[in-house]
Amino acid sequence: MIPGQVTGNRYASVAMLRMPTEVHLAMVAHCLRGLPEEACGLLAGHLATGEVAGLYPADNLAHSARVYTLDPLAHLRADRDAEGRGLELVGVFHSHTHTDAFPSPTDVAQAPDPGWHYVIVSLRDDQPVVRSYRIVEGAIEEESVVLRTHWARAS
Repeated sequence: MIPGQVTGNRYASVAMLRMPTEVHLAMVAHCLRGLPEEACGLLAGHLATGEVAGLYPADNLAHSARVYTLDPLAHLRADRDAEGRGLELVGVFHSHTHTDAFPSPTDVAQAPDPGWHYVIVSLRDDQPVVRSYRIVEGAIEEESVVLRTHWARAS
């Protein structure tokens, strides 16, 4: 076992989104490339565990620095691809170019699935800030974002 490694299901019931570092970096890079507009995309993985396995960057059809509209064709393609890989869509991510990483009233009103994770990447400051939320019937609950690094094991 690697020192500090979490084993077992000790944190299984804690609200958190588990994301590989490379997915996190790709998500932030997509948001930075989208500037000055908001960027968006979908996350795939396993809803039951909060594990993210991949992401699907999408175009912001609103072409706005204040709101986003995820391309419905990209949503359909992502859903089909994820299903073909034994995954499911587990959430959506988008950037806030001028505000904190907290859901706006528009974000809350447009939250399509109460089981999803809603990830916001704030680009307001010099360093991007990534936060994740669950939004159910207008109630916002923040959850931890845990970055997972793949460790090589000695043979």
